[in-house]
Amino acid sequence: MLSIYRLPGHLPNEKIIKVIRKDIFVLFKKIFLGALLALLPFFVLQIMLNSFPALLSGDLSYPLVVLGASAYYLFVWLFLFFSFIDYYLDIWIITNERIIDIKQEGFFSRVISEQRLNRIQDVTSEVTGIMPTILHYGDVFVQTAGTQQRFYFHQIPNPDKIRDAIIKLAEINKIKHGESK
Repeated sequence: MLSIYRLPGHLPNEKIIKVIRKDIFVLFKKIFLGALLALLPFFVLQIMLNSFPALLSGDLSYPLVVLGASAYYLFVWLFLFFSFIDYYLDIWIITNERIIDIKQEGFFSRVISEQRLNRIQDVTSEVTGIMPTILHYGDVFVQTAGTQQRFYFHQIPNPDKIRDAIIKLAEINKIKHGESK
């Protein structure tokens, strides 16, 4: 579990309410695509061997085929590795004071944004498509009064419950700080 003391800009009396990652089905889709990409060279090789039977017996063609296949599998591995990194390191943290969006953009770039709950004006959840409807994952948009007009929770599980929780926390926060609705 994420420690409250490791949060960026920890506030006094701040408590973590929910830590959210993308839905696991999103990662499974990319793993399935990676598996299809890993099997593709076998079919291509079979077609090439039927068309050019001497392909793997040449002094120059065999090393080129091996080099090409190795480079291809390196890219498939990088695709799968980056898909996992993107899934694991993209996090949204909801506390009793604010929403924190930690987004990994590439291997060496990370963006951390935060928004206080008392600045929230509107929260919208959206589920679009057959699989997201069946598996209950979608997007949540948080409209704020800040410079970044919308916080975007992308492909998260149970977006309606997250929306309701954010609305409830925002109302509690506004009452706590003496602001009217």
